[in-house]
Formats: sequence, C-alpha cells, structure tokens
Amino acid sequence: MIKNDCQRLIDQYLKWLKQELILTELEEACQISTPFLDRHNDAIEIFVEKKNGSLRLTDDGYTIRDLRASDMEFATSKRKAHLAAVLHGFGVRLEGEEIAVESSVEDFPQKKHNILQAILAVNDMFVMAEEHVLSLFKEDVALFLESHQIAAFSDFKLSGKSGFDHKFDFGLPKTTQKPQRVLQSINNLTKENATSLAFMIGDVRMFRPEPLGAYAIINDTARPPSQEHLSALKAYEVVPLLWSHRDEAIPVLNGRP
Repeated sequence: MIKNDCQRLIDQYLKWLKQELILTELEEACQISTPFLDRHNDAIEIFVEKKNGSLRLTDDGYTIRDLRASDMEFATSKRKAHLAAVLHGFGVRLEGEEIAVESSVEDFPQKKHNILQAILAVNDMFVMAEEHVLSLFKEDVALFLESHQIAAFSDFKLSGKSGFDHKFDFGLPKTTQKPQRVLQSINNLTKENATSLAFMIGDVRMFRPEPLGAYAIINDTARPPSQEHLSALKAYEVVPLLWSHRDEAIPVLNGRP
C-alpha cells in the first residue's frame, strides 16, 4: 500500500469520525456521542465538564454498571488488577464506577482518544463473565509468547501522524527477515475494534519512515469471528491470527517468513 493510499484512508476516517460525533449541551456538561458502539450496538458516550480550571472527561459510570448488570463483577483480585492495568495503560482512572480523566484544553483530543480506547477495552472484558472463558485473553497470549520464547514488549506505545499516541498489547522486535511489528489481542472481533485497530496501524505507518508489521490474535474459541471483520483487517494489512491455530503462528511471530 503506497503512502497516498494510506493518507486517503486516514483522511476518510477522520472525516467520518467528525461527521458522526454528536454534541449535546447539558446543564453542567457536554455530552459527546461517538460513532463507536458498545456490545449492545449503542453509541459510546463521553461527558465533558469543567472542574477546577481543567476539563473532566467521564463515561458517567455506564461501562462498569453495564458489565455488572450482566453479572460481570470485579470481585477477584485478578480482575481488579487487570481492570487497573487496562485503565492505567490508557492514562485514565476509575472514580467510583466512572472511567474518568482530567485534561487541559490543549490535551483534550489525546485525552478523549485515550478514554474512548479505555472504554472499548473495558467493554471487551464482558467475555470474562461467560463460563467458557477461564482466563484473561491478553494474559493467555503473554504466556503463549513467553512459553515459545517469542521476544515481545508489553503495552507498546507508538505515535501516529495525527499526533495521537497508540498503545498496542505487544511489540515485536525487528529481525533479519521481518520489520518491527505490533501484536494486538482481541477477545471478540467486532466492526468497532477492527476499525479502531486499522486506524491506529495506518496512523502509525504514516508517521514512521520504516515499515511496520501488524498482527491481531483473535480468540475464536468463544465466538468465531465474522469473515467480513477478518477481511477488514486484511484490507489494512493487519494479519489476523486465530487462537485455535496459534501454534501455526509461532514462526511468523518469531520473525521468520
């Protein structure tokens, strides 16, 4: 894919994002409805209010309350630790039941991007409430990489041309046969996280002089991914790897052809 193609894709994405953002003025805050959907296919909403001279962005507690309503409780130390790690990775925090972050006016675009990514990541934790999911998928992927001596960096951040920083689950070093690569673990492949990952990859590639490889390892044991969503990843040169066939991906992840 040539540079002009990537630029056109990014321009189209940003145009779509701007058109689909809906702003509603409330009594003491603004409500931003985004084009990204939760697991109910409802628009994810962010609330912005002024607080002590800065801006406070929050989901108003919806994400955590919705998970708890579906019997997804953060009762174990493992789940609490994972929730804290997810939020910390995006630079946001939990205040009561609210996912929130403070921001200056200048930092608002990046902070809005961070909290939206955090909400999507936490929303994806719903699959933990299902009986056939016995452990956290990202943790399973990390153990798989370690057990096969695949060199990887956790919570790998890269900057994009848009000015946003993007956090990937794992970074894989450059080898003699492969460029530097990123690996994202996805519990449940949806249109929203496929689109979000495609934008992140395209944005980073536009900013880097060197090539960047990209993989998405998908948990297909709980719910088989849609061929449409897999094709969407491939269209943006993100290689989908199925968890049920993970052993076949070992040479690729080790940087061999």
